[in-house]
Amino acid sequence: MKNNKHNTQFGKLGEEIAEHYLLKKGYKIKAKNYRFGRVEIDIICEVNNEIVFVEVKTRTSDQMAYPEQAVGKSKQKNIRLAAENYLEENSLTVSHRFDIIAVVKGEKFEIEHFEDAFYPFDTL
Repeated sequence: MKNNKHNTQFGKLGEEIAEHYLLKKGYKIKAKNYRFGRVEIDIICEVNNEIVFVEVKTRTSDQMAYPEQAVGKSKQKNIRLAAENYLEENSLTVSHRFDIIAVVKGEKFEIEHFEDAFYPFDTL
């Protein structure tokens, strides 16, 4: 139980680091932890008139898989459904994309931003 709570707190810290990173790059945060049913999109932001749906993956450097590899086809499909709902809910017909931000804690936190990380559908 303690380990699960630690993982949740660690994940939230990664999301905060990703949010600050995006703000420094000029992104405008539109929503955090947006929920649609059981699906959550970590960060929804806007840059250059484009909506960006961001999945944040936080890991320690000693974990085997790269954080960005943790977003499989099933997760992509779920994010797509939540993104469709967000766009419809807000009557948005703007360009959009799906990014992954990997936050890896080694001696310090390192951030890697994968723009257009996946394409779960052709059009909305």
